[in-house]
Amino acid sequence: MNLEKFWTLINDKLISWLESGVQLLPNMILALMILIFFTVLAKISSTWFSKAIKKAIKTEQVASLISSIFKVSIIAIGIFFALDIVKLSGAVMSLLAGAGIIGLAIGFAFQDMTENLIAGFVMGVRKPFMVGDIIRTKDCFGTVSKINLRNTLVENFYGQLSYIPNKILFKNELQNYTKLGKRRIEVPVGISYADDPEQAREVIVEAINKLDFVVNQKETDVYAESFGDSSINLLVWFWIDYPADPGFMVVRHQAICTISRVLADNDILIPFPIRTMDFNAKGSTTLSAQLSQE
Repeated sequence: MNLEKFWTLINDKLISWLESGVQLLPNMILALMILIFFTVLAKISSTWFSKAIKKAIKTEQVASLISSIFKVSIIAIGIFFALDIVKLSGAVMSLLAGAGIIGLAIGFAFQDMTENLIAGFVMGVRKPFMVGDIIRTKDCFGTVSKINLRNTLVENFYGQLSYIPNKILFKNELQNYTKLGKRRIEVPVGISYADDPEQAREVIVEAINKLDFVVNQKETDVYAESFGDSSINLLVWFWIDYPADPGFMVVRHQAICTISRVLADNDILIPFPIRTMDFNAKGSTTLSAQLSQE
């Protein structure tokens, strides 16, 4: 009797499930059609959206990420509609709440990774630099080799490849030497106190402006910077296209050689360090007294 009752309960339950399934069959078919529609829509629209976003944002990684998020979002909307039709929206909301908690825990666990991804995304939109640009950060100076969402690869001028986390580039000062297409070169030089700084300025400016790589020649100038121990210290300024040929090191070498030559041609001395010994100063002894002590 108990066994018969047991099978009756199972049979009734199976029949109720079958009846519910038959009743939901049109909804399931409609939900499937909606899901297929949104999947096709996501594929077509994401292809168009990807082309448009790549034109607006020339960073490949960021454009691909935005395009993927767009595609997944459309499919997710379709899934929500489909599940709502088959009356499973409540279960979906519970799953989303659980996924949100798990996502929050993962976010705290991988905080640095998340921060780098966000920084990479923002920099990809703002584009403070591009591949091939010469940049300087706190600890690195070189050419941008590759830009990823998590880090940026910079090849320094010693031939090493540095992997810089994007959050460092985003938070700290960044100098882009390529953005404006020109760079000012500064060359310090000292002349003796017996020579005229104005004469030195005139001959140096004239000689520097004869070099082929100098641009903005009206801004080429020489400034008296300070009084040194044995020289008047001057600072030579001139502009070059950058990056360009010849490179920075070659330009500076040629500039120093030119300055040295033009000063020598005009009898302007670049002095060696000089030390003057005064034996008659207050509080000191005379030279003869010093020699007699020895």
